[in-house]
Amino acid sequence: MRISRTCLASSISLALLALAGPAQSQAQDTSGTGTAAATGTNTDAQPAAPQTQAAAARNDAVQTELQQVVVTGVATGGVRKLDSAFSITTASEEQLRQAAPSSTADILKLVPGVYAEATGGQSGANIEVRGFPSGSDSPFVSVQMMGNPIYPVPTLSFFEGSSAFRLDDTIERVEVLRGGPSTIFSNGQPGATMNFILKKGTDTPEGSIRFSTGTGELRRVDVFYGGKISDGWYGTVGGFYRNTNGVRDAGFPSDKGGQITATLTRKLDQGEVTFYARRTDDKNAFYTGVPLISANEGRSISEFPGFDPLTGTLMSGEMRRFTVEAAPGRTLNYDLGDGRGLAATVFGVDFNQTISGWNVSNKFNYFDGDMNTIAMFTGNNPLAMGAYNATALSTYRNAVAGQTATTATATYLDGTPVPANQQVVQAGLWAVEKKLQSFTDEIRVSKEWMKDNTVTIGGYFANYSSDDVWFLGNSHLMTAVPNARLIDVRLNNGVIVANQGKEGPVNYAPVASYDGSNTALFIANEWKINDRIKVDGGIRRERQKLDATVSNLRSGDTDNNPLTVYNNGTSMPTGGNTALTRTDSANSFTIGGNFKLSRDAAIFARANTGHTFVAFDDLRNAGSQANVNDRGLLPTPKIQQFEVGFKTATQLYSAYINYFHTEFDGIAFQQILADGTILNSVSGSKGDGIEFELALRPIHNLTLTLTGDYQDSKYKDNPSTAGKRVQRQPKLQYRFTPTYRIPMGDNELRLYGTYTHIGERWADQANLQYLPSYKTVDLGAVYRLGEKIELRVNGSNLSNELGLTEGNSRLTTGGAGPINARPLFGRTWEASVMYRF
Repeated sequence: MRISRTCLASSISLALLALAGPAQSQAQDTSGTGTAAATGTNTDAQPAAPQTQAAAARNDAVQTELQQVVVTGVATGGVRKLDSAFSITTASEEQLRQAAPSSTADILKLVPGVYAEATGGQSGANIEVRGFPSGSDSPFVSVQMMGNPIYPVPTLSFFEGSSAFRLDDTIERVEVLRGGPSTIFSNGQPGATMNFILKKGTDTPEGSIRFSTGTGELRRVDVFYGGKISDGWYGTVGGFYRNTNGVRDAGFPSDKGGQITATLTRKLDQGEVTFYARRTDDKNAFYTGVPLISANEGRSISEFPGFDPLTGTLMSGEMRRFTVEAAPGRTLNYDLGDGRGLAATVFGVDFNQTISGWNVSNKFNYFDGDMNTIAMFTGNNPLAMGAYNATALSTYRNAVAGQTATTATATYLDGTPVPANQQVVQAGLWAVEKKLQSFTDEIRVSKEWMKDNTVTIGGYFANYSSDDVWFLGNSHLMTAVPNARLIDVRLNNGVIVANQGKEGPVNYAPVASYDGSNTALFIANEWKINDRIKVDGGIRRERQKLDATVSNLRSGDTDNNPLTVYNNGTSMPTGGNTALTRTDSANSFTIGGNFKLSRDAAIFARANTGHTFVAFDDLRNAGSQANVNDRGLLPTPKIQQFEVGFKTATQLYSAYINYFHTEFDGIAFQQILADGTILNSVSGSKGDGIEFELALRPIHNLTLTLTGDYQDSKYKDNPSTAGKRVQRQPKLQYRFTPTYRIPMGDNELRLYGTYTHIGERWADQANLQYLPSYKTVDLGAVYRLGEKIELRVNGSNLSNELGLTEGNSRLTTGGAGPINARPLFGRTWEASVMYRF
């Protein structure tokens, strides 16, 4: 990666020079005037002083909501959530715990307009955003920490942003912005931006230790401590370690690893600077489809005989350690236990200070990590062993001259015959090595150049790289049962169809190095016209340059034996490479306004235009420089969004309701089939919908919350898909969550639950693979003993609902009978005990 050393030096120098300034006085810390001046935010909009979790839980929910400040998508400082002219969802540390997310992506179930398929495990989610057409991963969701993207590109093949982040007790809150002004700030994400805010040290020392257990023999410990180090200096440190076999027990740990995070904050005259660092070493099993029975054109889904779809996985100890025949004489060993893991370091600096009337902000972030994918990917739908043998005989009957094959013998690895009626599946054991590195920096300077009118000028710079080594295909034959057994198949003419389970070669094995750089300049203006009306707008000009070096490929036989058909036609590099490059520029724009109906009620409107650029994988798939240059084949996608909304909060109720309209033009889709074929298409979409976050407090200590959205989004511009519903996105989804608090003197008991409804969807663009609606029930309780001890228990999918989040993405059609698809996890529970000090 070619990182701009000038930008790097400038960012660090700016923060270090600020440290030479005198520390803020204790009086300034108490009044908050220093922070307010540094951020350009009114002091009456600042968050309440930090306090213990138990005390915060006792606060009146309305007052907390009225004072809540958001910083994501705001040009300078922060703004009260009720006064923001855009759609944003927030979740505190307690709200995150009550949601009991199974992964970072699963947090998005709290956000209307977003649907996250988190059933792959800790990593590798598919995330869809209101009306934005996407086939997999999360191209329209950026994951930030302290306002800066962890990796500036939200999605690459075998990488999506939420996989680079692990949730723990060092997080204070998360803010999720949808559309709005995010098109001109940071990395210009037009979809959704998840911004995780770390806890900072305060004058009052605070610490906690939490032990958790649960389904899959979960063993987890979380620790956190923060406080004052010396005058003007504050720090925190925390992290977790976890080991579990998971809901789907493969016979080896599904999640194993840990994380440590630290912050160091220096209070300055009229500002502060925070340094943060995080190291994560985590291994996470990746779950794909399991066998199921489909009927009634996919409207009815039932259990495949002998396979529990809620707890079962095809992965097993027998196949955990597998080999890849990469080239003649080159065999590589991999471990399914490594899954889609994360071994990465993040370092960042968040600097804010007022200097001679100018508010200066600089956010710097450096990321370096390995995000490999060692996982099973299901292929063709289940079939009987006898049918597989018949196909093998038909294909290779005359493969040996003068020796016509008449029988096929299938055995387990121990030599035991496999019955002809045994159901079997083919699944690829894939290995993708991916090393990512990035540097991002955003600098802003703001000034109130006339009364109630603030102008902000800024720049965003990013350098990033990805070094990839892929081995796709590598199909294995196995039984369609939990913890499957591998199968060997031999014909009586000497042909070996499957050996040690391996029945297909590596069919796609590129080696590639990519480098990218983005430079953006933006200007924004905020104008408080009067006490009721505030408007803002901004424009952004961005340039991206990509360079790629991709290996040329050939097909060959790794053992020079034509009778071992399982490794014939292996994809391997030729030794030559193709160099590809592309440069694009685009403009983004936003304008919005907020009109106060009263102090705690307002309406807003927002319009924006945004874009996404082609990514590394688009260059590789194009294959030649001529194709890369073809703007018809690889267009620069453009997005237009419009929304109007209403926000209010009272003692009885609170409501955030907005209507949205999206127009999407020119996005390239990619689908990798079971045989390695890559399908590409280009289309757009158009959608309308309503999002809602409602809360009712009919009696003291009882809160009833309803969140969700209704949308109607369809493809356009491509004759093969025009008029079809945008894949994977439900028309209707909602979550109903009652919470009841029972005071018990110095103690309290809080009961909560969630009923979730996810409407029907289509798994593919052609609307051939139907995914039925489903509903789940979650329950939880937390008991607090004074200020120190907390006992919590959560249960998810208590009804054992069999709901599908994904069809067979390696096939282009649906079907009746046996299929492969990815269902919800079955009933799970987790219990924890926390001690605060």
